[in-house]
Amino acid sequence: MTLRSRIGLLADVTNGRFFRGQVSWDASGIITAIEETPESNNDVFITPPLVNAHVHVESSMLVPSRFGPPCLACGVGATVSDPHEIANVLGVDGVLYMLENASQVPFHFAFGAPSCVPATCFETAGAELSATAVAKLLADPRIYYLSEVMNYPGVIQRAENLMQMIEAAKNIAKPVDGHAPGLRGKDLERYASAGISTDHECFTYEE
Repeated sequence: MTLRSRIGLLADVTNGRFFRGQVSWDASGIITAIEETPESNNDVFITPPLVNAHVHVESSMLVPSRFGPPCLACGVGATVSDPHEIANVLGVDGVLYMLENASQVPFHFAFGAPSCVPATCFETAGAELSATAVAKLLADPRIYYLSEVMNYPGVIQRAENLMQMIEAAKNIAKPVDGHAPGLRGKDLERYASAGISTDHECFTYEE
């Protein structure tokens, strides 16, 4: 097996240190070894890639296969991606397109299953995702979580369709992503108690 390697200052993010070392990988790009080499004098920094923790790829006006390469060039190797924008237009077919297109590039897209298509019952869109459709998406190994549950009034009121989506994710141990800016007190407690474990939205520093 042909191996390639690079020597430099390696960032050990787990232990919060840099050390002189060598990284080796095989022809498929899989890292096979990381070794300390205190005697080396190459000061090139070698770090793990960054992860964009929340993004809508569609907002870039690029398909995933075009979105990934420039991210890699900037040191970003993965995204947690919610495809609800394309789902609002094309439904399940749009999500499946994103999954297939993303497979063309060596960039990790952790896609979620959109939970709010349309975002609220007051909106109209090109498609609608039922709890059954979302459950089928969640069963796909390329789908990592239930995307941001932005209909927080629906969660607080325990809307049946929404709760079925959340339960489908919990039943297969996939995370449920939140979206509840400004929610406080008992409403926030009720929202979180539904099984929602994250939230990337806030209005204030304190929040």
